[in-house]
Amino acid sequence: MRLSDFGARFLASGGFVSYIPARITGFKKFTGSGMAGSLLALALVPFLPEGRPFALFCLAFLPFSIWIASLASRSYGTHDDPRIVIDEIIGFWTAILFLPRTPFHLASAFIFFRALDTLKPWPIKKLETTCGGGFGIIVDDLLAGAEANLLARLAAMIFL
Repeated sequence: MRLSDFGARFLASGGFVSYIPARITGFKKFTGSGMAGSLLALALVPFLPEGRPFALFCLAFLPFSIWIASLASRSYGTHDDPRIVIDEIIGFWTAILFLPRTPFHLASAFIFFRALDTLKPWPIKKLETTCGGGFGIIVDDLLAGAEANLLARLAAMIFL
């Protein structure tokens, strides 16, 4: 394996975190890698800035994630390989954008994001199937994150 392939796979898989569920279950599909990527994104939250600096960080991370997802997809030889979880990372970070970092907000954003990312209601599924390359890998999770953000805000208005 070339060093560039190794680097793309390392970054796209969240430091190979996405490999862990498949090793445990032995399954090639529906491994839980997306959950592992989302949990990694959640675990990194305390190390990330808040407010506008976090939005700027996400804005800079977006083209980087598209580029890395594209490189990793080519390296794996499949579009949106389950080991690619950089899309779950940017998707979850979108779900918490401009939300207070309380346990309620983080948990509700996480639950809504995982549900939307798994079920892929319209138009998320449409974006996943019509967009190609790294952009296609990232954009459906980005939209799932935006929708999860709105649902977490609504949940906070109802329950808090």
